[in-house]
Order: sequence, then C-alpha cells, then structure tokens
Amino acid sequence: MTPPVTDWPTRIEQVLDRALTLPEAGSARLREAMRYSALGGGKRLRPTLVYTAGTALGASPEALDDPAAAVELIHVYSLVHDDLPAMDDDDLRRGRPSCHRAFDEATAILAGDALQALAFELLAGKSIDGRGGAAVRDPADAQRRLAMSRLLAQGIGTAGMAGGQAIDLEAVGRRLDLAALQDMHRRKTGALIETSVLMGAAAAGVFEGPVHAALREYGSAIGLAFQIQDDILDVTGTTASIGKIAGADAAHDKPTYTSLMGLEGARAEAAAQHARALAALAPLGPAGAELARLATFVVGRAN
Repeated sequence: MTPPVTDWPTRIEQVLDRALTLPEAGSARLREAMRYSALGGGKRLRPTLVYTAGTALGASPEALDDPAAAVELIHVYSLVHDDLPAMDDDDLRRGRPSCHRAFDEATAILAGDALQALAFELLAGKSIDGRGGAAVRDPADAQRRLAMSRLLAQGIGTAGMAGGQAIDLEAVGRRLDLAALQDMHRRKTGALIETSVLMGAAAAGVFEGPVHAALREYGSAIGLAFQIQDDILDVTGTTASIGKIAGADAAHDKPTYTSLMGLEGARAEAAAQHARALAALAPLGPAGAELARLATFVVGRAN
C-alpha cells in the first residue's frame, strides 16, 4: 500500500537534499553518512503528517518545510542510533546496510548527533540550503518556531523517544503487561508521530482548542497503531518486504504486541486504534479527510 498523498514524500526528499548540502560539514565522510541515512528511502510518514495536518489548518507548504524536515531528520537520527550494536544491533535498514555497517560505528554516532542538531537549526530559522543565516521573522513566526522546537524536544526526550528506548532496552527478556507495553511504545514510537501532527498544527498557529485536542488524540492513536503494525510485520513480513531483518524482535526476546496478545489480538488492537484515530478527526470535518486516509495507510502498510 502506498501513502495516499504522493506529493509530500517527493517534496520532503527535495527539501532534505537541500538541507543536507552542508558546505561546512567539516568531514566529507560525515556529510556522506548523513546523506546516506536520510535520502533515498523510507515512507516519509512523519513529514507527511506535518504537511497534511498543517495544510488542513491553512498553512502553506513553504511554512511547513522546516518542521517537516526537522521531524524526518530526528527520525533518521533515531534509526541510525537504534541500529548500533549497543542498541538493537541491526545490520539492515531500508533494504540496505545500516549506517554503522556502511561506514563505521563512530561515524554513525556522529552522523546521528549532527542530524539531530540540524533539525533544531532548521526550526530556529536556518536557510534551508545551509548558506547564510536566518531571515528576519515576525513575532508570530518566532512564536510558531519556539512552539515547534519545544514540541520536538519533548517528543524525543525522556518523556518521549529516548525514554521509550530506555524502557525497551531494560525490557529485553522480561514480560511486560499491556499497560507497560503501551507506555513503552507510546514513548518510543508514538511520541514523534504525535509530535509531527502537532507541529503541523503549530505551524498553522493552532496551539490549543478543540481542533488541537482532536489532533493530539489522532496522533496518539496512529502512533500506537503504527507500532502495533510494526510488531505484526516483524512476524508476518519478510526481510525483503520490510527492509530490515524480519523476526528480529523475537530473536532478541523483546516484548511486543504479538508476543503478548498473539497475532490476531494485535490485529484487533491495531484496528481499535485506527477507529480511535478516525473518531478523533470529527471536529475537523472535511478538512480531516486526508488525515483519515493516512490513518488507514498506517494500519494497512506492508513495510
């Protein structure tokens, strides 16, 4: 199944290519590792959510380029670090050698660090091609950028992605109950997906109110649905179809929805989160149609 909106992945690929020109990278090898990891692959779900939520609320694509690039750079950094031997120890990512295999562990660590730094630099207003400083911006733009920076920092810190990864590492070989498993996945995977939706809203100047609450609920639901589907694909998919080593979760004795609930139980939970996401979009009316299609993509994807 392909994403319902095909122009956003194309657009973000071009935006990322410009952002990763990096004329002052210091090391050609570091720049190459960053570009290798970030370009030419992936579903681009998180930036697509930024664009889709933002345009649904009236933001222009140009206003969404920086936050869309920022969330994808953060996502890529997390994959580079997750694949390291000290973390998940994966040799394959997006159908090709992971960054530390294509380069080396030290370069992969630095590439991840630099991708994270570039994400926040873009949110602060860096020129997208890396040449020159930020343009003078009005107070409303500064407010939006500050809000987006705060959202992203919260989504990847101890309350979000980093905290979830820490729980994941500590949970190897243990059996978690459903509440603990949901908490881990809500942080590790769901937080950045929810953040992507809310950054689109922030770029449109929506920081609170019923629509904001609806988007938060929607983001929370599809974030959890995405991880459940990942757990399902680890069991049902092949290495060729999912672009990473199939069966890795079971091999590492990791707690997953399929190990806790069984395959059919996990599918039922993914369907429940899909329904929750669709129900959350009611306050948006017709403007939420594309977000609804993205929710369906999340639970129906094959990689």
